[in-house]
Amino acid sequence: MKYTYALTLWLGTITLYAQQTFTDKLQQVVDSTGRIVLHQDKSITDLVNGSPKKPAAKPVQKRQADSIVSHLNDSTDVDSLSLGPKVKMNGFRIQVYFGDNSRKGKTEARAAGLRFRNSFPELPVYVSFVSPHWLCRAGDFRTMEEASDILRQIREMGIFREAVIVKSKINVRL
Repeated sequence: MKYTYALTLWLGTITLYAQQTFTDKLQQVVDSTGRIVLHQDKSITDLVNGSPKKPAAKPVQKRQADSIVSHLNDSTDVDSLSLGPKVKMNGFRIQVYFGDNSRKGKTEARAAGLRFRNSFPELPVYVSFVSPHWLCRAGDFRTMEEASDILRQIREMGIFREAVIVKSKINVRL
């Protein structure tokens, strides 16, 4: 009887020890040498402890040139939500800034995006980093003619003298 009680106690201890998560074990005080306190999001705790979670959506493969670091057209209106999903296709954008790989280049790219957005609020603006350059591109044009019309307007305004039309993957609503 004494041995079955000890065996049951031992199995219960192993089960409790196995249920202790990695982060709980990390935060235990051992020999009063110090204490670790973790302040993190629940999703990080679940990831570290291996908790089951719903499957994540598959990442969309993008070319490095089309990775959007900052989309300056953040305002979401009701009309844009009812137009359907966005898809990527070949098209054209107007490149209004081409800078170097520095903090100054990043700042100037974002400033160029804001200036362009003030002049053409209906067009989306994309600021991205394509190693080793910061870029600011605008618009999602399906044809070269559409892009040329806007480029002509830009040059007439005299804001972006270095603006050029570039081939790019564009976002189009279905």
